[in-house]
Amino acid sequence: MTVLAHLSDLHLDGTEETAGRTRRAVSHLTGLPGTVDAVLITGDIADRGTAEEYRQARRLLAPLYERHPVLLCPGNHDSRAEYREVLLGERGTAPVNEVRAVGPDGIRVLMCDSSVPGRPEGMLAQETLDWLDATLASAPAAPALVAFHHPPAALGLPYIDRIGLRGPDGLAAVLGRHPQVAAVLCGHAHTAAATTFAGLPLLCAPGIASTALMPWEQGPDTSWKTHAAPPALTFHHYEGGRLTSHVRVV
Repeated sequence: MTVLAHLSDLHLDGTEETAGRTRRAVSHLTGLPGTVDAVLITGDIADRGTAEEYRQARRLLAPLYERHPVLLCPGNHDSRAEYREVLLGERGTAPVNEVRAVGPDGIRVLMCDSSVPGRPEGMLAQETLDWLDATLASAPAAPALVAFHHPPAALGLPYIDRIGLRGPDGLAAVLGRHPQVAAVLCGHAHTAAATTFAGLPLLCAPGIASTALMPWEQGPDTSWKTHAAPPALTFHHYEGGRLTSHVRVV
């Protein structure tokens, strides 16, 4: 059995509001009687992509790093150069792609960079698709989860769907070659959402900074998102080849 805690969209911006919401999620995870095998954060860690926002992220997430492996990938609000320098201790602006094996099942989490510098929509660059294809091919017997920020399928949220993943056919082709992939995990939606993509579960984590409202929840004076709803996260439970997800408000 492997348990993965999935957070997304912290949008840390130096304010106490976003910091407090992140602390609630961190406190929930560090206060668990048991442990999870890893914590995955699927992007938009910072709001403007500044070095100071990433330094704030390091301070706020430090208790998680002390107890659990923490896995990250960038979102459209993140900036690769500052992300790499502050969070990874390296320089560069190439896509940030990483694979980690977690839990007793040795499930591999492949974290891809779907950000497009200066743009809100996402795309997996050809070098990222090639990396994903080769990395999956290198361990065909190991179960895998593929994670990135932008959902590759429409969710029924007009604002989010307009800035989702562009060119998803290339990703679908890669996933179709690797049957060990159990699911695709994303952020960006600011709401827990479940659908399918390329014949696989597509699971979006709820937002930490805010919660997106569906069109039928919005009035004439209502934004597409609300900060009144509490932050939430998802626990993904993998056992016997089956992935089951549970959402928790914190």
